[in-house]
Amino acid sequence: MSPLVVAFDTGPLHGPLTGVGFATQHMRTALLARDDVALHEYVLSFRAQLTPGTTRLPLPAAVAQRAWGVTGVPRVDRWLDRARLVHGTNYVVPPSDLPRVVTAHDVWFLRHPDSVSPAVARAGRTLLRALRTGAVAHVPSQATADALADLVPGARAHVVPLGPLPLGPAPAACPFPDLGGRPFVLAIGTLERRKNIPVLVDAFARMRTAVEGLQLVLAGTDGDDTEAVRHAVDTSRTGDAVTFTGRVDGEARAWLLRNARVLAYPSLDEGFGFPLLDAMQAGVPVAASTAGSIPEVAGDTALLSAPDDVDALAASLLAVCTDDEVRARLVSAGQNRLAEFDWAHTASGLVDLYHHVLRGDLP
Repeated sequence: MSPLVVAFDTGPLHGPLTGVGFATQHMRTALLARDDVALHEYVLSFRAQLTPGTTRLPLPAAVAQRAWGVTGVPRVDRWLDRARLVHGTNYVVPPSDLPRVVTAHDVWFLRHPDSVSPAVARAGRTLLRALRTGAVAHVPSQATADALADLVPGARAHVVPLGPLPLGPAPAACPFPDLGGRPFVLAIGTLERRKNIPVLVDAFARMRTAVEGLQLVLAGTDGDDTEAVRHAVDTSRTGDAVTFTGRVDGEARAWLLRNARVLAYPSLDEGFGFPLLDAMQAGVPVAASTAGSIPEVAGDTALLSAPDDVDALAASLLAVCTDDEVRARLVSAGQNRLAEFDWAHTASGLVDLYHHVLRGDLP
């Protein structure tokens, strides 16, 4: 039997990889390892340096997305003639006579359209129109599926969880001299409002003196909440105990995860939550919020509290930092739960979704 040919958007693989880029990379690799599916890779970009065999849709991305948010043209079928289905991997799937799947990693930007960039807002309008005109959403969690159902009544969404991002060995030497072997609470992610970092800073201030030399490490690029985060640090008088690392990846990211006392993840919403799987791999316990997909992905591997409950988060951080029994329980649970997330399982789920969409019998 000939493999199913899927037009697959590899645009997120061009430029510095974000969480969406890493997800797309690993979905692609896992799908290419199968013999029952073939990818017709495409990008919507005039600037990307393409690998052989990738189709460039000859449309300006911003112009096309503005059009696709309000109308069904221009269609892209002429450039995807071998494909039987189109999979947009980054919230956008173009109009087509072919069946369409679009990956929606989270819906925070749909709930808060006034707080995102114009490019993200355009993608949101394109996603909404695609769902309203028959595209099926691939979502990584039931929480995201439920949120989409609230936002777009009648939209079809199918849950296929993702897998862990590879976490290499940590270098022997600390790449952050300011830490100097001190114990630290770690938060990884862009300093954006969704990450709820000011609440973490407040919680850290309430418990830090219980652990000698305890530091808070905020590992991530500046975002729309950077000013509020720095204000929280200043007003809580924790500045001497807070390290801003900027973007981290590779060995620096591995070192932070493998040496943290606890990963703090107090987000206001998450569509999946790669840092939870990072912590499971690194053997570090987690204190997190109950928002979005976090309880679904974390299971019994984290201490959870409401995202606005500063005292509860402080108590969770304190328990994880000081109670060896709690730490051991959470780490063991994480090692067991990690086996449930696998990119080969993701690829299998996606191929099943493709065939359901083609047959028109999505459960």
